[in-house]
Formats: sequence, C-alpha cells, structure tokens
Amino acid sequence: MALNNGVEMIEWMRTNLVTVKPTRNLSLKATRHLRKSEKKYLFSEDISLMRTAEGRWYEGLIYEMLLEVVKECDLIKGIIRKGADAPYVRQKITQNQNGMFYSNYGDIKVRGNGQDLAEVDLMFVDRQNTVGFGEIVTSPSDLKEFEAEIIFKKRLIGYLFGQPIVPFVLISSVDISRNSVVQRLMKEPDSVLIITASCEQIKRALNPREIRYRPRKPIAHPKLLHLEDVHTKRPFDYRALHDERKQRMLDLMGNGVPSDALTDPDEVPPIVKKVVFGALYPPSIRLLCSRTEITIKGESLTYESIMKDFSKVIVAVNLPELKPILYFRSRKKKEYFKMVPSKSGGFKYESRRTPHMAGFFLWLESTKPSLGAQMTRTLLKYFIAGNGTTENKTKQKSRRSPRRGRNKTSSPKTSPEMPSGGQ
Repeated sequence: MALNNGVEMIEWMRTNLVTVKPTRNLSLKATRHLRKSEKKYLFSEDISLMRTAEGRWYEGLIYEMLLEVVKECDLIKGIIRKGADAPYVRQKITQNQNGMFYSNYGDIKVRGNGQDLAEVDLMFVDRQNTVGFGEIVTSPSDLKEFEAEIIFKKRLIGYLFGQPIVPFVLISSVDISRNSVVQRLMKEPDSVLIITASCEQIKRALNPREIRYRPRKPIAHPKLLHLEDVHTKRPFDYRALHDERKQRMLDLMGNGVPSDALTDPDEVPPIVKKVVFGALYPPSIRLLCSRTEITIKGESLTYESIMKDFSKVIVAVNLPELKPILYFRSRKKKEYFKMVPSKSGGFKYESRRTPHMAGFFLWLESTKPSLGAQMTRTLLKYFIAGNGTTENKTKQKSRRSPRRGRNKTSSPKTSPEMPSGGQ
C-alpha cells in the first residue's frame, strides 16, 4: 500500500468527527477526567474558575467523542491515552529527559533536556503509524500566538517521528472559522477544523450533584494506546541540538553577519525555541548595566544593587524572533526574575521562574558564568543595542521640558521581593 502521510486519516476525521454529537452520556463520561475541585468549579459562579474547569471538561468530552467515532474504524490504529486513562506517574523531572512523557495529571508532553517543550491535547496514530495531534479551544481570544505554536508542534512531532507531514485537527466550541490565524492554518491539506455546540449549550444536560462522586478511573477500549506504544524514529537529544544551534549563532556573530542571517535555514533542526548563551561574569554585568536600563516596578537596577540582590545573570534569546531575555537569580529565594524588553527601551521585570517549572529551572541552575566582556559586547550588539541604552535614555530625558509646579515625591526603593508575577 502506498504511503499517504496521514492525509487519508485527516480526511476520514473531516468526514466522520462531525457525525458524533456531544450527547448527555458522553458529557457525563467526560467528567471522569476532572479533579474533585474541578467538578465543583464546573458550575461555579466565579467565572475564572468555571472557565478553567469548563475547558478541562470540554477537552475530556472531545477525547470521549473521538474514542466513540474510531471504535469501528480500521484506518485509525489508536488514540493515545490521556487524562483518567493515562497511567499514574509521580516522576521526578531530570535534565536527561527527552521525548514523550505524561504529566502527573495525565497530559501528553514533549520534553527536551527536562523542560516541557510542548503539550498536545490529543494524539492519534493511523494504521501506517503516522502520528497526528489535535488542539482544543473554547475561546477565540486565545489565538494570538496560536499559529506559531501549531507550526512549532508540527515541526517537533515531524522531527521526532520522521514525518514530512503531520496531521492536525483543531476542535472548537466557538465558531473560529473566520479567524485569520485559523484560516491560514486550514489552508494546509493536513489540517481540519471541527466546530461543536458551545460549552454552555452542552453543559445544560448536566447538574452538579450527578457528577460530584463520579470516579476518576481508566476504561478499557480497543483503540487506546500507551505513549510507549508509539516509538520515535530518531534519537532526540535536545541539549545537543540546543548547543549546536548556540554554537552556530556564535560562529555567525563572530563573522559579523547581519542579525536576520542568524535564523536562516540550515541543517540544524528548527526546534530549539530558546538559546541560553550563559551567565555573565561580574565585569560583564557592569558592562550590561552601562549599556541598557533594567527596571523592577519602574525602579532602575544598578550594578551594585544587582550584585547585592542577585547571584547570577543569564542571557538568553527566544527564537525565531531573536527576542533577548535576562534571568536574574535571587540571593534570597530559590527563584529567577525574568526580564524582558520594555516598549520604552531597556528591560523590565515580567515574572518569576521557580522550582515549579522544574526542567527549565534545573537548566538555569546548571548554567555557570562563561560570558566575558568580549562575548558580552557581541551579544549586546546583536540583541540589546537599540533596545534602550542608558545613553539614549539620557538624551531622551534631556530633551523633555521640565514641568512647572509639579510636586516631587520620592518613591520608596523597590526590593527584588516586591514584584509578583505569573510563571
């Protein structure tokens, strides 16, 4: 039989997924994937808690609908277990973890060097062992970075399983067919969009009392597969790929190429999303402070305040947008402050990175000072120069006319403990 790269599977889903309706029985069955608190929040008057629980429930509902429709289908080899059907794991995250893993909650993750690179809502395999994935959305407001996310997941899964084409199903409880991001994604022949009734409409068939005590336990199903049943087609050492990408960028910068040439296609797989260049030596931290402004809650950090409150400064760059990121290791707590480019220039505090983000936190912890003055100048030139140097800030301030009669009140000095941000 000639290979079809999953196109036959995606066309089958386009035709048959719409035939399965979110019945009361399937809606009730989907609640087995919820935690006790989520069952309670599914009908909460707190909109934020309710929407989160509703999203998890709807994800379980689509999973149950998919199991229902593939039951008698010879084309689909199986659906990867997730949620209540996933094996219970309490695995300590380490830096040598690369490949497909389950989270403690039963979510399907792709890890590289211990950090979560991607999560997929659904994963399925056809009879020719072509792997596809699905994403489930309940709000049109979550699509801002969705396109880049899907492109990356296709590249990542394609690399792991040696597939030039990765089938993709997008399922939504709201009509997003006119969204420009969705329309671009659906132009690909390996992609399909399925729209169901709204969560509010489907949920009307349920009531809080009947779902409260439903157990979270796995079911027997002829089409359910474990993650270990799906084998990657090539070795996956994310740290080696990262280091190869980093060295390639350092070589290009050493040769003085333009910035946009740093992301030109080459033989290194384009699945490294962030390059961690290393930590700065103290003279390099002083150089950084002389070239750009770094603020926390509007208060500028100095070299002295950085050395007092932080034990390490790490320089990284997000790809492919070449966005510089600084990570400051607190001396007082086991956490990093993430500093991102500010619209007005320089860098500003965005959020914290804590041991909760185990894989990436371990990576940051293992990063030692390696960037001297010469390399720091190169990184400043490529990624930070023009982002708001202290010299430019001084010129901007000197051009401003002083306001007459303005009351001057001094603000208290900002401590690194003051900011509170999401992960």
